[in-house]
Formats: sequence, C-alpha cells, structure tokens
Amino acid sequence: MSRTSKRKIGSSLMLLQLTGILLTGCINEEVHHPASADPDAKATITFVAAEYSTSTKPYFENLVKEFETKYPNIKVELQVINWDILDSASNTMISRNQPPDLLLTNIYAHFAKDGLLNSMEDLLSPELKEKFYPYLLESSKMHDTQYTIPYVTTIRELYYNKDIFNEVGLTEPPKTWEDLEEDARKIKNTKQVDGFGVDLTDNEIWAYLSYFFYGAGGGWMKDGEWAINSPENVEGITFLKNLYEEGLTDPEPAVTTRDEKQRILGNGKLGMLISGNYFEAVVPHEYPGLKWGKGPIPVKEGQTPLVLGVQDVWMSFKTDHTNKDALSKFLDFIYEDGRYEEFVLREGFLPTIRTVGNKLAANDPSMKQNLDSIKNAKFYPINNPAWSAVLNATRNMGQTVLLGQMTPKQALDRLQQIAIDKSY
Repeated sequence: MSRTSKRKIGSSLMLLQLTGILLTGCINEEVHHPASADPDAKATITFVAAEYSTSTKPYFENLVKEFETKYPNIKVELQVINWDILDSASNTMISRNQPPDLLLTNIYAHFAKDGLLNSMEDLLSPELKEKFYPYLLESSKMHDTQYTIPYVTTIRELYYNKDIFNEVGLTEPPKTWEDLEEDARKIKNTKQVDGFGVDLTDNEIWAYLSYFFYGAGGGWMKDGEWAINSPENVEGITFLKNLYEEGLTDPEPAVTTRDEKQRILGNGKLGMLISGNYFEAVVPHEYPGLKWGKGPIPVKEGQTPLVLGVQDVWMSFKTDHTNKDALSKFLDFIYEDGRYEEFVLREGFLPTIRTVGNKLAANDPSMKQNLDSIKNAKFYPINNPAWSAVLNATRNMGQTVLLGQMTPKQALDRLQQIAIDKSY
C-alpha cells in the first residue's frame, strides 16, 4: 500500500531472492495440465505475496501449512518477496508465461487491460463477497469487472514527536500549509533538528505527490481524465520544493525513505512526517519511550481536510493450471475471521472486511476512528491501466525537481504526457 509496505532488506538479500525466483521458474517449466473436475484430483496454487515485515513470511508459511492440512489435494507453492523487487520479480514470471495464480501487490489495471486476469467474480464465494466493505471494492473494478479484492488498507496522517513540540511551544499539529511551514521553521530554529520529513524516493514519491496534489485542491484525475499538470498540482509541488529550499524538510528527501525517517523521528531528530496508521503499531515497539501524536495531512488554506487511503489487492492470473474451485477455497481460508484478524493486527493495517472491522472497532477507539475516516478517503487511480507507467515515471522525479533540473511544471507536464500516451 502504495505502498502499505515496511521495506527492510539489503541489496544482497534482494539479489538472492530474485535469483531464487528465476531458478524456481527454471525448475517449474514442465507442462501443467488443467485440473480435473474430479473432486479427488490434485490442484496446485502458485501464490506470491508482498513482504511487509519480518513477520510476513512466517505468517503465510503457517497459513499454507494449515490450508494444505485441511485440503490435502491442493498444493500451495508460496513465495514472499520484498516490495523493493516485487514488481521486477512478478514481471519476470509473467514474461516467462509463468504468472502466479494469486499475487498480492498494489497495481493491476495494466494486467487486466492485457487480458491476463481472472475475474474475481468467478472465484469469490457469496459468503466472502458479502464480507467486504463495499466502498473498498470500487477501485478494484475496471469496466464493471471485479478484477481484484482488497486485502489490507491504510490511511495516511501527519505524525509528530510530542517532546519536540512541547519543547518549542507547539500545542497541536499543523492543519494548513502555512501552519506546516511555521511549525517546521520553529522546530528548526529552536531545536536545530529537521522540521518535516519528506519521502521523495522511488519507494514513496507518489504518496507525497498525492498529499500535495490533493492538499492544493488538485489530484491525479478530474472527471475521468488525467489532470497531473493542473495548476493546483503545480502549486502543491512548488510549495513542497520551497519547503526543501528553505531548509524546513529533512536534507535528503530523495535518498532516505519513510521508514528511515520514522527511526529519525523516534530518535528525536525530526519533528513531523506523514505515514500510514501502521506507524502506531511499529514505531512504539521500536521506541517504547517515544511520545507521539497525530493530526490530519496539512492542506492549503480553504481546502477540505485530506484523507488519503492506500490499498493492497489480490489478483488472479490466468494460468495453464487454473483451478477456480481451489482458488475459491484458498481465498475463503485467507479471509477467515480469526486468521485475517491476526494478520491485520500483526502488521498494523486496517481490515477490509466488515466482520473483522466491526469486532476491532468495538474494542479500539483508534481503529473505529480510522475505519470511519477511510470511508471518505481518496485513493490512487489503480483501476486505470496507465497508472503503472505513471507510477514508474515518478521514481526519479524527486531528485530532478529538487535539484532544479526540471521545474515542477515541466516535471508534471512530462507525467501528464506519459499518462495520456499509456491510456491508448
């Protein structure tokens, strides 16, 4: 999610994982035959999941073990891949004509456009379909076809170090851009630490673009058309660039990631940053003495308060061994209430199914607040086939704009043209 990941892996481990993926592809090149309608026939599910933390792989390994015990005629081949190489790894599988039966990631529409995906309508049991929050299913639809289903979701908010705020005389988080600028300057001048952490790396830049697009009254699209280079969006990115040039952000927005900035905030060297609600589960464990608070994402004076939501979704590729009955059983198993609740709490996400959401909200005011907020959230346009190309094109944009190689207007004009070109 967009992403909702917590990326913590070194380049050497990435290389080992990718090598293992390619070797696995070579080993599994034998012909797979479609599963028989015979209920006793063997079925195979290839399953690729994104890695959110060190807990993700053990969780899914145990889930697969329990599922195979319950359904001994269904074999699940699992790979858990870190977000940093997930796109390249899955694209390699697809290019070798060996896509997974199930993939957990955050983009899908270009796959649907190319006819590679099964409709989830053919896989979802009526009972599971009824569980989902309806408003979370909308971005999983393309041309009225349900190509994906949401697994986890998050909302983004501004988090701050309470000790730093208290020391510089700030009593509440900033609500407007003007407040943000003033508070960041006060923190910088008084404490000699960075005021506002900004992630313009290739891990998270599209999130920060979204915060300042929407905060200015703009957005990625308007009336069903791409509007990336709108005046509002240009204003938003210009404001963000000015914060950097005035020394009010951290010094390396295009280098240090959100996760690294969370650690810097925890160490008392950063005043504020925008992150997902998983901040509340992860950071306090790493820094048990940290006193933190949160508030809405600051917006331009006069704009509606902003809630940005991010989803990660399941999709099912058409394969030469697709067994829809087995996939349906596996999805039911993944979303079984107790099992799914464990994953949500373990990783610090928000649930996408009502049965678990209602239970958690009844016992946790913060969960209830977050689930209420996400009903009005804005989401990335993941159901547009050009989104994948736009997302990739943003990856080096932060460095380009911050160093003055392109103006915000020039950079957004380029993104707009890429979006239009890839829409046809």
